[in-house]
Amino acid sequence: MKKILIIFIVLSVSTCSLYSQNKTIKGRVTDDNLEILPYVSIVINDTVEVGKTDINGFFQIDMPISEKKMLFRYVGLEPTTIELVDKCDELEVIMMLNSTYDFMTLKKVDRLRMKRFKKLPELHKEAFEKGIFKTDKACYTQEFIPYYKKKQK
Repeated sequence: MKKILIIFIVLSVSTCSLYSQNKTIKGRVTDDNLEILPYVSIVINDTVEVGKTDINGFFQIDMPISEKKMLFRYVGLEPTTIELVDKCDELEVIMMLNSTYDFMTLKKVDRLRMKRFKKLPELHKEAFEKGIFKTDKACYTQEFIPYYKKKQK
């Protein structure tokens, strides 16, 4: 009877570990000049900080499987929101510098920012060729968030 009880406990514990509720994600963060970014905050749910990058820009975090969006924040850079795809566990993120645009309309600022945003996949490939990143393209989606929003009529 003891053997059956022990086998039952071992089997139930091992199956529970198979269905863990967290996943481990690791990666690296750079800016659009391909400079390493230390101590970048990594946030989920807009408020919960799950980790920071180390001095070489690398990170390894555990986050819930149900979470698909992550936010990277750093002083002097635009906050970067990414959405994970299902098989993505190695992230390589490029953050854009936050520039000051004096005496310009928000529409023009958004056009200039969009121009820089569209160069990010090309920069990712360049970082791969230089040996900074391990993959030649990102395994996540990133959406451009404009400053100017048209008024609804």
